[in-house]
Amino acid sequence: MLRRHERKNDDLLLRQLPVFAGCPGRTMKLVSNLGTRLRIRAGQRLVTTGHRGSEVLIVLSGMASCLVGGVEEAQFGPGDFFGEVATLDGGPRTATVVASTDMEVLVLNGVEFETMVKSSPEVAHRVLKSMAHRLRQANAKAVA
Repeated sequence: MLRRHERKNDDLLLRQLPVFAGCPGRTMKLVSNLGTRLRIRAGQRLVTTGHRGSEVLIVLSGMASCLVGGVEEAQFGPGDFFGEVATLDGGPRTATVVASTDMEVLVLNGVEFETMVKSSPEVAHRVLKSMAHRLRQANAKAVA
Protein backbone atom coordinates (compact mmCIF):
# COMPACT_ATOMS: atom_id res chain seq x y z
CA MET A 1 0.00 0.00 0.00
CA LEU A 2 1.19 3.53 -0.72
CA ARG A 3 2.20 5.42 2.41
CA ARG A 4 1.69 9.15 2.66
CA HIS A 5 4.84 11.10 3.36
CA GLU A 6 4.09 14.23 5.33
CA ARG A 7 6.21 16.89 3.73
CA LYS A 8 5.32 20.03 1.82
CA ASN A 9 6.18 19.92 -1.89
CA ASP A 10 9.60 21.44 -2.44
CA ASP A 11 9.49 24.09 -5.16
CA LEU A 12 13.24 23.77 -5.76
CA LEU A 13 13.05 20.00 -6.28
CA LEU A 14 10.13 20.36 -8.68
CA ARG A 15 11.95 23.03 -10.71
CA GLN A 16 14.78 20.55 -11.33
CA LEU A 17 12.45 18.07 -13.04
CA PRO A 18 12.40 18.27 -16.86
CA VAL A 19 8.60 18.56 -17.03
CA PHE A 20 8.80 21.81 -15.01
CA ALA A 21 12.12 23.24 -16.25
CA GLY A 22 11.83 26.91 -17.10
CA CYS A 23 8.26 27.29 -15.89
CA PRO A 24 7.38 30.71 -14.53
CA GLY A 25 7.16 31.28 -10.77
CA ARG A 26 3.36 31.46 -10.76
CA THR A 27 3.16 28.00 -12.34
CA MET A 28 5.64 26.56 -9.86
CA LYS A 29 3.77 28.11 -6.93
CA LEU A 30 0.56 26.46 -8.13
CA VAL A 31 2.21 23.08 -8.80
CA SER A 32 4.02 23.05 -5.46
CA ASN A 33 0.64 23.18 -3.73
CA LEU A 34 -0.83 20.28 -5.72
CA GLY A 35 -0.65 16.59 -5.06
CA THR A 36 0.50 14.33 -2.28
CA ARG A 37 4.05 13.13 -1.80
CA LEU A 38 4.46 9.43 -1.10
CA ARG A 39 7.43 7.27 -0.23
CA ILE A 40 7.43 3.93 -1.98
CA ARG A 41 9.49 0.86 -1.07
CA ALA A 42 11.38 -1.11 -3.71
CA GLY A 43 9.21 -3.91 -5.10
CA GLN A 44 5.94 -2.10 -4.40
CA ARG A 45 3.41 -1.98 -7.23
CA LEU A 46 2.26 1.56 -8.01
CA VAL A 47 -0.31 0.87 -10.73
CA THR A 48 -1.67 -2.33 -12.27
CA THR A 49 -2.66 -3.07 -15.86
CA GLY A 50 -6.42 -3.21 -16.28
CA HIS A 51 -7.26 -1.49 -12.99
CA ARG A 52 -9.10 1.79 -12.97
CA GLY A 53 -7.08 4.77 -11.91
CA SER A 54 -7.44 8.51 -11.79
CA GLU A 55 -4.03 9.62 -10.57
CA VAL A 56 -0.87 10.72 -12.31
CA LEU A 57 2.39 9.93 -10.56
CA ILE A 58 5.51 12.05 -11.03
CA VAL A 59 8.78 10.43 -9.98
CA LEU A 60 10.72 12.70 -7.63
CA SER A 61 13.45 10.19 -6.76
CA GLY A 62 14.21 6.53 -7.41
CA MET A 63 13.38 4.25 -10.33
CA ALA A 64 10.40 2.18 -11.45
CA SER A 65 9.86 -0.48 -14.12
CA CYS A 66 6.98 -0.19 -16.57
CA LEU A 67 5.69 -3.64 -17.52
CA VAL A 68 3.36 -4.45 -20.40
CA GLY A 69 2.31 -8.08 -20.62
CA GLY A 70 4.94 -8.91 -18.00
CA VAL A 71 7.74 -7.48 -20.17
CA GLU A 72 9.67 -4.39 -19.12
CA GLU A 73 9.00 -1.72 -21.72
CA ALA A 74 10.47 1.31 -19.93
CA GLN A 75 12.12 2.63 -16.79
CA PHE A 76 10.83 5.72 -15.04
CA GLY A 77 13.21 7.97 -13.11
CA PRO A 78 13.18 11.47 -11.62
CA GLY A 79 11.02 13.78 -13.71
CA ASP A 80 9.16 10.99 -15.49
CA PHE A 81 5.44 10.58 -14.99
CA PHE A 82 2.87 7.88 -15.63
CA GLY A 83 -0.83 7.26 -15.21
CA GLU A 84 -1.88 10.09 -17.50
CA VAL A 85 -3.69 7.90 -20.04
CA ALA A 86 -6.16 6.38 -17.55
CA THR A 87 -6.53 9.74 -15.83
CA LEU A 88 -7.33 11.55 -19.08
CA ASP A 89 -9.74 9.06 -20.61
CA GLY A 90 -11.14 7.28 -17.56
CA GLY A 91 -10.17 3.89 -18.95
CA PRO A 92 -8.12 1.13 -17.34
CA ARG A 93 -4.38 1.35 -16.72
CA THR A 94 -2.34 0.35 -19.78
CA ALA A 95 0.70 -0.92 -17.85
CA THR A 96 1.89 -2.14 -14.49
CA VAL A 97 4.52 -0.02 -12.76
CA VAL A 98 6.67 -1.46 -9.96
CA ALA A 99 9.26 0.40 -7.90
CA SER A 100 12.76 -0.86 -8.78
CA THR A 101 14.27 1.11 -5.90
CA ASP A 102 12.92 3.04 -2.95
CA MET A 103 11.17 6.05 -4.44
CA GLU A 104 9.40 9.27 -3.73
CA VAL A 105 6.52 10.26 -6.00
CA LEU A 106 4.11 13.14 -6.29
CA VAL A 107 0.56 11.85 -6.82
CA LEU A 108 -1.89 14.16 -8.58
CA ASN A 109 -5.58 13.29 -8.70
CA GLY A 110 -7.47 14.00 -11.91
CA VAL A 111 -8.51 17.52 -10.90
CA GLU A 112 -4.98 18.39 -9.79
CA PHE A 113 -3.49 17.03 -13.01
CA GLU A 114 -5.96 19.03 -15.09
CA THR A 115 -5.20 22.16 -13.04
CA MET A 116 -1.46 21.67 -13.58
CA VAL A 117 -1.78 21.15 -17.33
CA LYS A 118 -4.16 24.08 -17.78
CA SER A 119 -1.90 26.36 -15.74
CA SER A 120 1.02 26.13 -18.12
CA PRO A 121 1.26 25.69 -21.89
CA GLU A 122 4.88 24.58 -21.32
CA VAL A 123 3.82 21.73 -19.03
CA ALA A 124 0.95 20.73 -21.34
CA HIS A 125 3.34 20.63 -24.29
CA ARG A 126 5.85 18.48 -22.39
CA VAL A 127 3.11 16.04 -21.34
CA LEU A 128 1.86 15.77 -24.94
CA LYS A 129 5.40 15.36 -26.27
CA SER A 130 6.09 12.55 -23.80
CA MET A 131 2.84 10.81 -24.70
CA ALA A 132 3.65 11.09 -28.42
CA HIS A 133 7.10 9.60 -27.82
CA ARG A 134 5.62 6.67 -25.89
CA LEU A 135 3.05 6.06 -28.66
CA ARG A 136 5.78 6.00 -31.30
CA GLN A 137 7.81 3.52 -29.23
CA ALA A 138 4.79 1.26 -28.79
CA ASN A 139 3.98 1.41 -32.51
CA ALA A 140 7.58 0.61 -33.45
CA LYS A 141 7.54 -2.47 -31.21
CA ALA A 142 4.19 -3.59 -32.61
CA VAL A 143 5.48 -3.37 -36.18
CA ALA A 144 8.78 -5.13 -35.44
